[in-house]
Amino acid sequence: MEHRIKVIVGAVCLLISLLSAQVRAQVRVGIGRDKAAPTTESNDLLNYASPKEYEIAGLTVTGTRYLDPNSLVSLGGLKLGDKIRIPGEAIGSSVRKLMESGLLDNVELFATNVADNKISLMFHVQERPRLYRVSFMGVKKGEQDNLKDKVKLNLGKIVTNTITKNTQMAVRKFFVDKGYLNTKVKITTIPDSTRNNATMRVLVDKGQKVKIAKINFEGLSSVDESAVRMKMKNTKEQRFGRVFSPSKFVPKKYEEDKLKLLEYYNKLGYRDATIEHDTVVNKGGNAISINLKINEGHQYYYRNIDFTGNYLYTAAQLRTVLGVTKGDVYNPDDLDKRMNGNPGQDLSSQYMDLGYLYYNAQPIEKAIEGDSIDLEIRIFEGKQATINKVILNGNTKTSDHVVMRTIRTLPGQKFSKTNLIRTQRELSTLGYFDPEKIGINPVPQNDGTVDIEYTVEEKPSDQIELSGGWGGYVGFVGTLGLTFNNFSARNIPNLKAWRPLPAGDGQRVQLRFQANGSQYQVYSLSFTEPWLGGRKPNALSVSASHTVYQTFYDPLNPNSIYQSLKGRKPTGSYTNTAITVGLGRQLKIPDDYFSLSNSISFQRYDLNNLDLFYIGYKDGISNNITFNTTISRNSIDNPQFPRNGSSFTLSGSFTPPYSAWRTTTATEAPKDKYKFVEYHKWMFDASWFQTVFGKLVLNTRAHLGFLGSYNKRTSIGPFERFVLGGSGLAGQGQFALAQDIIGLRGYDDRSVYTADYDRAVDATARSQGGVVYNKFVAELRYPVSLNPSATIFVLTFMEAGNNWGSYKQYNPFDLKRSAGFGARIFMPAFGLIGIDYGYGFDKIPGVKDKASGQFHFTIGQQLR
Repeated sequence: MEHRIKVIVGAVCLLISLLSAQVRAQVRVGIGRDKAAPTTESNDLLNYASPKEYEIAGLTVTGTRYLDPNSLVSLGGLKLGDKIRIPGEAIGSSVRKLMESGLLDNVELFATNVADNKISLMFHVQERPRLYRVSFMGVKKGEQDNLKDKVKLNLGKIVTNTITKNTQMAVRKFFVDKGYLNTKVKITTIPDSTRNNATMRVLVDKGQKVKIAKINFEGLSSVDESAVRMKMKNTKEQRFGRVFSPSKFVPKKYEEDKLKLLEYYNKLGYRDATIEHDTVVNKGGNAISINLKINEGHQYYYRNIDFTGNYLYTAAQLRTVLGVTKGDVYNPDDLDKRMNGNPGQDLSSQYMDLGYLYYNAQPIEKAIEGDSIDLEIRIFEGKQATINKVILNGNTKTSDHVVMRTIRTLPGQKFSKTNLIRTQRELSTLGYFDPEKIGINPVPQNDGTVDIEYTVEEKPSDQIELSGGWGGYVGFVGTLGLTFNNFSARNIPNLKAWRPLPAGDGQRVQLRFQANGSQYQVYSLSFTEPWLGGRKPNALSVSASHTVYQTFYDPLNPNSIYQSLKGRKPTGSYTNTAITVGLGRQLKIPDDYFSLSNSISFQRYDLNNLDLFYIGYKDGISNNITFNTTISRNSIDNPQFPRNGSSFTLSGSFTPPYSAWRTTTATEAPKDKYKFVEYHKWMFDASWFQTVFGKLVLNTRAHLGFLGSYNKRTSIGPFERFVLGGSGLAGQGQFALAQDIIGLRGYDDRSVYTADYDRAVDATARSQGGVVYNKFVAELRYPVSLNPSATIFVLTFMEAGNNWGSYKQYNPFDLKRSAGFGARIFMPAFGLIGIDYGYGFDKIPGVKDKASGQFHFTIGQQLR
């Protein structure tokens, strides 16, 4: 912008050139009139042949609305008492500085008083307008909102050319990153002089997405072209049916894919692989083609691997841990994982688990001959570091002792990398903290010790279950459940700790009520103390439940007992009261991922004119005393969305062998035969999690169950049988008594059953349940959100299972297959909620005559 510089002396205006070749500003230097002194016109101030020196007696700024006048004076570089020459560069330089600040649109400089070689100066400025509103035009409402978040223009800021240009570049980059390479952005600034504001209008013409018509590779000889294309995950050719990896061209993603392609070659041993050149050719319109010329180079192999600087371990020992032998393909990425990747098994753990915190190892390519590489790993062992203190931050709700008893790095111990990583896992599995925000920071000290700082962020862990469903015979069933996962029993007397309940000691309290009115009611209460005594992880659990179920009949229609209860009288009832006490502890052998738990339970079944088992057992009391022992191993990294690890559980349940000291006859009444329930039951559950790539996780599961009797004289009773099919929700669907409910998506609830019965009897046998079941599942999971307030993931699955009425019929290869997709959402207040669509491929005689699909709704973490 060109500005004129005016100088007014008295009533005469003259032009002074005070600016450089690139910057000009408008300045008027005038002498104010002094009533005490006569006014005279003088050209002394403009005499370039004889400039005069003046002392600055006054500096003022006028015209400001938002800016600080004193700051502008300082920005100009002139101070009171300075001596300047007029005409001279000092005045022009001061004006240039103010203009170059970008804060002002115009600057005028006046001389307000000149007397006795002293001069008073006044800057009259015009501020640049400030941003009042930004409007995006030519794009959708959702895109406008995204642009506001992306561009982040702060209202009230001064509108400068730099801000305008940066906004234009940011808007264009936003659409280019989405594949709109031909995006055009035009910005117009509309000032409002009355309020010194400006509105920025951003007009966007994004055009059409640019698609990749063809990708041509040149130079491929050792690696299949299909494998190369697979590695370019975000750069794909356009073809029909491509949905999940669109063929739009995004320059940033393209550059990332080229790097990934070279990394893939490096992993195959092609350390010299390069992309010699690549071109992007416009095919006209909105299509391009990509040409890549690849120089693969040679494939290299390990020859000799030597170690230097190692004193604690021999070279042979280190080679064994490293696991790389002569002739293996040279893979730097795999080598780095073997040196620093797997806690407890990599090379670094061999040193750092013994306290060598300062250990460092650098692999050096010592020699390259032909296709062979000699590697030298230079090791710096350093000194052992002892843990000085452990610092804990962020646990605003959970008590310190609950977290500290989980931490495996204790003061006085040697530093251990494996224990550090294991502590991170243990803290995440507590369920009280956000697994994505658990921080670990070792802080070395000058005395050779190390402080370890853990940072956690609390997340809501209590849950409310409020649901309803159709309960078959019993109609609509409502459920209300409350789970307090971080309860504190010792603070119950402390009223100040009730917020709203006492919390922080890691105990678990669960209350649940399920009912549809007077016909069906279930009450349950459980309490778990995970560290009984506070010194060892010995878990004490106590639970109690009571179930009431009644049937009603209509005096005018006695055969209709499962209809509306209005005007009907009870015809039969069933109650079940159960109490269980268990004690579990962590094992050290084979490793400390194992745990062993034992429990004793008592259940009392009371039948009153109700034949739930369909065996003529309508009246009587049955007592079930069971001892259960369970051994399990759990190394899952995250309870909400596991990415790695596994879980195995083997349990056995045993009642006393009453048949060993009592005899039964075929004519014995059921109430006497089943007065004391007798069985032994074995359950096996296994689950593996493995990251496939990125965030995609594969989960495979196997579930087996077997129910048996102690001798051949005693048949397997109706209690504790397996019911397979549907969503696996107990109590939803037909009413279940003393049974294990197992889901199998794609089939109706309780429908999957194999028995040698005709159709007339098969429905009754199916309701009783089977004595053995198998189920196998494979799921691919992908997270949509890992936010602890709402963890969401989608999945696709294949599963197969079956349920057999006797061991003679048992065939582990005769499985009912299904496949489908679904989604899960975990909210701390409500737990895990899921919906699946399953398609069952196999027929079930009398229930399902052809393949079909259906939706399933689930609540809670499904074990089986």
